[in-house]
Amino acid sequence: MTSAVAVLCDPLNPEDTATRLQEVLGQGQWVRLLGRESSADPALLHPKAVGWPEGPGLVLSTGGSTGGRSLCLHPVGNLERSAQATAQWLRCISIDPTTALVWNPLPFHHVSGFMPWWRARQWNAAHRWLASELMKHPARLLEWSVQHPGWRQRPMLLSLVPTQLRRLLAHPDGCCWLQAMDVIWVGGAGLPEDLAAASRAIGLKLAPCYGATETAAMVTAQQPRDFLKGGDGCGQPLEGVELKVNGDGALAVRCDRLALARVDSAGSVHPLSDPAGWWWSGDRARLSETAAQPHLHVLGRRDGAILSGGVTVYPSQLEERLMAAARHGGLPLDAVLMLGEPQLEWGEQLVALFRWSISGGCEPPLESLIALVCDWPAAERPRRWLHCPDLEPTAAGKWERQRWRQWLALQH
Repeated sequence: MTSAVAVLCDPLNPEDTATRLQEVLGQGQWVRLLGRESSADPALLHPKAVGWPEGPGLVLSTGGSTGGRSLCLHPVGNLERSAQATAQWLRCISIDPTTALVWNPLPFHHVSGFMPWWRARQWNAAHRWLASELMKHPARLLEWSVQHPGWRQRPMLLSLVPTQLRRLLAHPDGCCWLQAMDVIWVGGAGLPEDLAAASRAIGLKLAPCYGATETAAMVTAQQPRDFLKGGDGCGQPLEGVELKVNGDGALAVRCDRLALARVDSAGSVHPLSDPAGWWWSGDRARLSETAAQPHLHVLGRRDGAILSGGVTVYPSQLEERLMAAARHGGLPLDAVLMLGEPQLEWGEQLVALFRWSISGGCEPPLESLIALVCDWPAAERPRRWLHCPDLEPTAAGKWERQRWRQWLALQH
C-alpha cells in the first residue's frame, strides 16, 4: 500500500498550499488536493490507497457532470508532459513560455487551476494568483493588476471558464483587462456563440480549448489568430495527442499523459483506457479535417443525454440555446439547468431549473421565459420550471448535475 496525503487548498493563501504540496511531492508521496467543500468528509481527508503505483503524483477529482465522486491518479511525469506540450503550442504562436506572466483565477484543487501554476513553475515563468472575489469586480481587478511589475512587460497568459469571461465582458474595465492578454484559454464548458462574437468584436485573443482531468488538462487548443478570423471549435491536438470519434459520436483521446488509473470509493485502482490505450470521454464530438491535423468540435455530453418520446435530447445544448434567446429578448436570465425526470408516457421529460440575475427587485413573469421555447420540438420543451436562487456551476465552470438532481428530488 502506498500512502496518500490530503492537502486542503486554502483559497486565501494559495502560496502556502503550493509550498505544502511541493514538500509532500518531494517525499515521493501521492497528494490528494481538496477544496473547502471536501473538508468535512473523513474519507477524503484520509484517502485510502489499495494497490496504487509508486508516487509522487496527484489524486484529482474529475469534473462532476455525471455525478458520483471519481478520482484520477496522475504521476508527476504526466504533469510535466502536459506543461511541455503547452509550451510547444506557445512557441508555435511565437510566444516564449519562459518570458510569460501566467494569471491564475481558477481553483487550485481542480486541474484547471493547478496546471497554470505547474506550467509556470516548470517553465520558470512568472505566476500570479487571482482571488475569486477580485474576478467579480472588474474595476478593482484592473487597478490591482496594472500595479504588477510584469503588467504588459511580458506575454500575459490567462485561463478562464465561460462564466468568468461573460462577467468580465459585461464591464468596460473587464474588457480592458482582457484585451491586455496575449492568450486567453477558455475551457471547462462550451463557448457560447454570443460570447465568441462579443470577444471577436473587441479583439480578444481567445484560444478555445478542450481537456479533462483524465488528460492532465488541455489536449487541444485553437490559435487566437484563427479564432479572430471566425474559426469555431476547440482547435487541433497538442503535441503527442491523438483523437478519434466512433459512429455514435463518442470522443476518445490517446496520449502519453492519460491518468494511470481511476480510483473508486474504496481506494482501489481501475484501468482508465482500453487495451489500445484510448480513453473514452463522456463527450460527443466531430472532427473536421481543415489542415494536416483534425479540428475538434465538441457537441455536448453523452452521459447527460435523455431519451424523451423516442428522441435523444442533449440538455447542455438546449441550455445554451435558451440563454442566447433570453439575452436576445432582454430577459435577465443568469443561469439555467435542464434535467431529465421520469414520465410514464414519454420515458423522461425535461425540468428546467433557472435563476434570474435580479436580486431584491421585480423579476420577469415565468411566462416570458416559457414563451421562448413555445416553438421548440415537444421533446425539447421543459414540462416544469423551478426557480432556484442558489443555482450556479462550480468555480471550474462545471455543472454538478447529480447535486441538482438531488435538489430536484426534494421539491416534490
